[in-house]
Amino acid sequence: MFLIAFLGGILTVLSPCILPVVPFLFAGVKRTRSSILLTLGGMVLTFALISSLAVVSSEWVVQANNTGRQVALVVMGLFAVSLISARVGDVMARPFVALGNRLDPDSRNLSGPLSSVMIGVATGLLWAPCAGPILGVILTGAMLQGANAQTSLLLLAYGLGSALSLGTLIFAGRGLVNRLKASIPVTGWLRRGTGVAVLAAAAVISSGADKVLLAGTSSEAVSSLEKGVMETVPKVVDYFVSKVKADTMDNAQGAMPSINGAVEWLNSPALTNESLKGKVVLVDFWTYDCINCQHTLPYVKDWAKKYEKDGLVVIGVHTPEYGFERIIDNVKEQVKKLGITYPVAIDNNYAIWRNFDNQYWPAHYLIDAKGQVRYTHFGEGSYDTQEKVIQQLLEEAKAPAA
Repeated sequence: MFLIAFLGGILTVLSPCILPVVPFLFAGVKRTRSSILLTLGGMVLTFALISSLAVVSSEWVVQANNTGRQVALVVMGLFAVSLISARVGDVMARPFVALGNRLDPDSRNLSGPLSSVMIGVATGLLWAPCAGPILGVILTGAMLQGANAQTSLLLLAYGLGSALSLGTLIFAGRGLVNRLKASIPVTGWLRRGTGVAVLAAAAVISSGADKVLLAGTSSEAVSSLEKGVMETVPKVVDYFVSKVKADTMDNAQGAMPSINGAVEWLNSPALTNESLKGKVVLVDFWTYDCINCQHTLPYVKDWAKKYEKDGLVVIGVHTPEYGFERIIDNVKEQVKKLGITYPVAIDNNYAIWRNFDNQYWPAHYLIDAKGQVRYTHFGEGSYDTQEKVIQQLLEEAKAPAA
């Protein structure tokens, strides 16, 4: 599994979700090799730590995560200004000399290594890659078992894989900059341009505009690659292929697991398996900050509206991936903002997630009128197939009456 996590991290560089932090990393292409490695190391360790703590439901962890991101944005803003203007950067850095946190990238004193690590830590706080099949499996294990050494090491392996792929790109860019050193004006403009890009990225992340920009992208291709990795690693084929296989359509996969355990229901009184008898049910595991989920949401909303009169019941099970998604007021706000009108179960304790033995966002389970799971799909895509299955199950539900 550590090899799978490492390979999954390498594939992260292909995901659109990595784009917002790329300017922060490429801002260091003019630094020394050791400085770049320290930045990447700080990013990896911070990502592993924050992701491990994300599964802890304590309120202080949620608040610390939110505060850390805000501090990271401030640090990145200051770093961007120091890139745009070396003089201004030097003035800003003076108060931090005593703490060894000078932000001037051209610094050669003892604060240099600490500065590199600090930029890496800030990047790690802002870095939230898409939860593809591999990261989804790792986070699921952490959620079900709590933060422990094994899941932290898996997250570290994932981060190291990402650092390898990102580091390769950064060192390639560094080589290009070194070849341009003879042209000082060019490198000067490159430095200032990078600073502007960093400042813009920080503004985009702080305003939440990155989610709007990424909403038009798709991680389906990367997810397919990750599924391929999971299917070809010998030691995990037997277990993981059955969990992340894209589509299954059998006569019956077993009775619908219990939907009891939600901490709160939105848009509906609490539903039960008994109350859903005779209905075709679509259970959609999602979380509001998941880009993959945002891509599938329009289809789910359309199916809910289009087939409601025919007996389809759509249930959105909101199971949080990160700490801030546990805040119920945030979920309520996003449900309203996204125009979701079907029932939503807030699954903060992962009760329904465990009942379904689910391991991925988004995940769709289609249950027939007899209460049998007939179809599952994980991730984006196959929308036409899913709609045909809905139609088939609705027709079957009408058959006895006919």
